Amino acid sequence: MNQPPSSSPVRRAKWLALVLPLGVAALLLAAWHGAVGWSGSDIFPTPLEVLRGLGELIRQGLLLKYIVASLFRVTWGFGLAVLVGVPVGLVLGWFRLAYAAFNPFIQILRPISSIAWIPVAILWFGVKDTAPIFLIFLASVFPIVVSAMAAVQNMQQVYLRAAQNFGLSGLPLFRRVILPAALPQIITGLRIALGVAWLVVVAAEMIAVNSGLGYLIIDARNAGKRYDLVVAGMVMIGLIGLVLDVLMRQLEKFDAVRWGYGQR
Repeated sequence: MNQPPSSSPVRRAKWLALVLPLGVAALLLAAWHGAVGWSGSDIFPTPLEVLRGLGELIRQGLLLKYIVASLFRVTWGFGLAVLVGVPVGLVLGWFRLAYAAFNPFIQILRPISSIAWIPVAILWFGVKDTAPIFLIFLASVFPIVVSAMAAVQNMQQVYLRAAQNFGLSGLPLFRRVILPAALPQIITGLRIALGVAWLVVVAAEMIAVNSGLGYLIIDARNAGKRYDLVVAGMVMIGLIGLVLDVLMRQLEKFDAVRWGYGQR
């Protein structure tokens, strides 16, 4: 009697996808603990001391407050960058004269580190939320513009010819063909830009404001050299960055986007 096909390979793949990262994390934590013990350092914390530091921040109500402050700034800065960067990139990628006129200026501004803009941001906006939001916007908008431009310019011409054969032109062509075809590469640019935005907000908070995870790190360093809290802040930054990337990758599962990715 023939047995129905088993779904065990799928279950095994899901199980490995969960177990392997946990196993690697356990090995890294053990190596971290062993390295601190072997070095005899009384400054750099062990994983347990970092966990206690996190518990202290939670009891004081500071951890959630700083996380919310950082996410608030990233949401505004990155959101504004998306609203500006995607349309600008699509237009510049489609219209050759606009690309020729503006691309040199984009390529001049793009390599300038957002950290270099901190003195200007403080001068313009003062030590308040607007300054890091401005820096996050600058850091995010250029990767988004470049990815959108490249997505349009590298689009397969067969899509355009098929659409034109059906009489599509102007805005309907842009909405029904160009944007869907460009979405996979745009989403890749959004993932990169979001990672940069999360990095920049931490750097900006060390200088331009007095709240957020970046401020937590520099304040813990200056106020009694609490390196357990410093590393605790670093751990939270990494974990939140992972969560943000996982959430961004969910966009790839939409039907309007999924066809653009190769399946394995």
